Amino acid sequence: MLKRNYLTAEHGLVCHLPDDPFGYFAWPTVARLDNGKLLVASSGLRKQHNCPWGKTVLNTSSDDGLTWSAPEAIHDSVLDDRDAGVVSLGGDDVIVTWASVDLRFDLVGNDIQLYEAEFGVDAVATWMAFIAEYDDAETKPAEGSWLLPSADGGASWGTKVKVPVYAPHGPIKLRDGDLLYLGKRYVVNRAELDGGPVLSARSSDNGRTWREQGHVPTFPNMEAGRYTEPHVVELPSGKLLGLVRVDGELGKAGVLSFSMLQTESVDGGETWGMPVPLNFHGAPPHLLRHSSGALILVYGYRLVGFGQRVAFSYDEGVTWEADWIVRDDGFDWDLGYPSTVELADGSLFSVYYQKVQGNHKASLLWSRWQLP
Repeated sequence: MLKRNYLTAEHGLVCHLPDDPFGYFAWPTVARLDNGKLLVASSGLRKQHNCPWGKTVLNTSSDDGLTWSAPEAIHDSVLDDRDAGVVSLGGDDVIVTWASVDLRFDLVGNDIQLYEAEFGVDAVATWMAFIAEYDDAETKPAEGSWLLPSADGGASWGTKVKVPVYAPHGPIKLRDGDLLYLGKRYVVNRAELDGGPVLSARSSDNGRTWREQGHVPTFPNMEAGRYTEPHVVELPSGKLLGLVRVDGELGKAGVLSFSMLQTESVDGGETWGMPVPLNFHGAPPHLLRHSSGALILVYGYRLVGFGQRVAFSYDEGVTWEADWIVRDDGFDWDLGYPSTVELADGSLFSVYYQKVQGNHKASLLWSRWQLP
């Protein structure tokens, strides 16, 4: 029997509304402001994993995550607002990102039967009735990848900005002050999002304007559409290390489904190297460089032993020590998307989504843990 490496961790709840029909929350990101305040952005106040009612939601904590505010919807479009990122820009400046997705792209042909099998005929019927009222004049301008700025730590919000790429955890702030966003291009429609490449974009004005950069090369015998949900970290040398989720039919490529590829850029995102498979189960990635110098990769684990796991690198991504377990008590595959911040004492604080025992809707959970 393989030895399991468990991290020393304590767990708690960010947001759990078990009796609310719109009590499903998922795909969160956590950020820590300079004053220690924690912000968690997610897609919440929705009915289930797929539905047209997702909103961009914020929860906050002023005591290192022990207690949390009630969920506040900070954006609600006519479409499904999914996969919220949140990034501290320094001081009280913060941005939240998300994707507004038109479900009509999914609910065609055989896809309807697939959704009915997974979520139930009645549930899909309610989606169809709701989106039958869609007006293209309203939905087309709403679709795409978005950013919302705040200059007061999330107390109020400015005007949303459309951005050229999308990834669940949003961009990162570089040491030179620019924002670097590694994501899937999402400007026109879902066909572009689902089938296009991963590329980076850069902003020098805190996200108000963006310049597209280079694409991540497609791995041999793999379609670009298999790439999704990347994240990136800046190393002390200035090199960018990016990880990309891949899944689907990957047999010809010799790559595990629901795993990650690693790519690097040495010119600030203008070009990216051919990605290399990490060859362990788990995705999507979130990367953090700890004050000790360790690279921390957190990811969801969707095999038996469902839960949240961590990989460590002590040589800037040359090698990884994978499958350290934060928790393995998940009910089913519907979990993951962990992200992590370092607290003042050097401990790690991760937020993710997972079902609480006895509840069929996913909630936002946290774990505070130590480096091994």
